[in-house]
Amino acid sequence: MPIKLELTDDQYPFEGFTHTRKVARAVALDENGNVAIHLIVRHDVFCGQTYYETPGGGVDEGETFEEAVVRECDEELGARVEVGEYLGEVVDAYNLIKRKNINHYFLVYIKERKQKHFASLGDLMITETRYVPIDEAIRLYENLEDTQVAKLVKQRELPILKEAKRVLEMKAKQKQ
Repeated sequence: MPIKLELTDDQYPFEGFTHTRKVARAVALDENGNVAIHLIVRHDVFCGQTYYETPGGGVDEGETFEEAVVRECDEELGARVEVGEYLGEVVDAYNLIKRKNINHYFLVYIKERKQKHFASLGDLMITETRYVPIDEAIRLYENLEDTQVAKLVKQRELPILKEAKRVLEMKAKQKQ
């Protein structure tokens, strides 16, 4: 059963929201079953921070969440993917920029590697994409700082990675 979470931002003062952003995100598995995670380094309004984030981004006008996750994987991973299981919805907030996000997560399977072609300013904060076993991805997130934007991303993505692991283990048992 997909998870559904609504999170609050306890790192920055709340002054209301000016906009809501629809976001599609992927727990993307390569041919070896490793998960793609981006190492993000930012020096902006959120200050200097380094953390991990799953591939994904904003849903364009007229696009479904599934179409957006395919496009985002093409841009950020340089990969053609097949959308698999729906993992859930996480509503979170970034008080500092007065934005609420509605994130939909999908398990996706990389079918072909191509060239990355970053398309947004946010993509420029991706310094590296790592492909790691899901247990290692979970450990990397568990070890992230519990402050500022790193905490906000961690509280959004860690439950999703754990759900992805549960789904993958369930699929493996069904194959036996």
